[in-house]
Amino acid sequence: MEVKSRLRVMPTSRMFPIVAAAFALAIFVVDTATTLDIAVAVLYVIVVLLSANFFSRQGVLLAASGCAVLTVTSFLISHGLTVGTPLVRCLVSLSALGATTLLVLKNQAANMALREQARLLDLTHDAISVRDMNDVISYWNRGAEELYGWRSDEAVGKVFHQLARTVFPVPREEIKAELISSGRWEGDLVHARRDGTRVTVSSRWSLQRDERGRPVAIMGTSNDVTERNRAQEALYRAQVELAHVARVVTLGELTASIAHEVKQPLAGIVTNGSACLRWLARVPPELDEARCSVESMIDDAMRASEVVLGLRALSKKTDPMRVLLDLTEVVEEIVPLVRRELLDNRVTLRLELARALPPVLGDRVQLKQVIMNLLINSIQAMAPVEDRPRELLIRSQCHGTDRMLVEVQDSGIGIDENSMQRLFNAFFTTKPDGMGMGLSICRSIIESHGGRIWASRNNGPGAAFHFTLPVAAETGS
Repeated sequence: MEVKSRLRVMPTSRMFPIVAAAFALAIFVVDTATTLDIAVAVLYVIVVLLSANFFSRQGVLLAASGCAVLTVTSFLISHGLTVGTPLVRCLVSLSALGATTLLVLKNQAANMALREQARLLDLTHDAISVRDMNDVISYWNRGAEELYGWRSDEAVGKVFHQLARTVFPVPREEIKAELISSGRWEGDLVHARRDGTRVTVSSRWSLQRDERGRPVAIMGTSNDVTERNRAQEALYRAQVELAHVARVVTLGELTASIAHEVKQPLAGIVTNGSACLRWLARVPPELDEARCSVESMIDDAMRASEVVLGLRALSKKTDPMRVLLDLTEVVEEIVPLVRRELLDNRVTLRLELARALPPVLGDRVQLKQVIMNLLINSIQAMAPVEDRPRELLIRSQCHGTDRMLVEVQDSGIGIDENSMQRLFNAFFTTKPDGMGMGLSICRSIIESHGGRIWASRNNGPGAAFHFTLPVAAETGS
């Protein structure tokens, strides 16, 4: 990589061939006209070295051959066919000239290979740079020029992270430690272009070591992912909007259940209020009984308030908020909202909820939406069943050492193999009036929480839906 930067500053003046020819002529004159007891012709190696800067392989061979002819010619003019020390000096000069030519040709071939590799790196759209362990840039390809706006000659020699004004996602020392220990690192960084605009890049670093295993250089490859991240953010926002709409639609379907859950505590308040008045109207007043009636009224009011607050949370459009949650509690909070659906469809609910489960990190509203959707799907799947009990099982438990599992199992009509493969695809539905978005939204929510959701057929009738979520890191699991 460093060779390319050097090649860019190699002299290409037209005067160089003239200077080399004049130098060769001067060596010939000195070698022929003087009687020095030294191998003056050895100086022809300088001519060969100079020719490597402006001649190709053939040109270097021609220059070396010319120097060899001048060496022999000078010897014949000065010493004729004498055999002795002058002949030895001539042979030494020719040997030095031959060895130098071979080394020059070998170096040219290596430089040519590096130039070809550099040209290949220039063909890629990736921004590629090479820097030493002090982050001083030694190579800067065309992709880097296009991404950052700095030409190669402007970037080489500069400190990379000062030039790009890098914003690291974690402390720089942690990244460097990982790079040295594993030999590579990758992640998203924020860089600044020459004009000051910020770009988010997906960056991959590879460490080069010398023969002793010491780190000597870092090659970095970067791709601009600014637009990709914006598109992902827009998609995420659209999914949140769609999930909100789906919640509102589902709550509309549960109007009867919701009305029942609110009406029941309100009726309790009226009943206990009337009882309280009767206890107070007695002579003497039954204060203890009246106090119990008031306490019951408060309990009923709190219950009604919790139902209303829960409905408000489900229907309100808010940004997702991840907190530590007990999945068993989330299940218990959603069950009352589907109780009327269970009664109307003659479905028996069985709960197998584990206690004291490790918490998960999640959004309560979104996870409630997933559980509510699965429960409604299972209830509706059992609606056509007449020849067996309609039973719905909800189970929560540990799944391995680092996952929590929730299962919703029904005794409905089941799922055929073809539908099983497409069940979570957007707009796929087995319901005549379905939108085909419920399970797709459930999958998006669970996967955004780092979990997995799937369906399976029961050994007997019906089907089961399962989803797992990772245990929160705060638990130390």
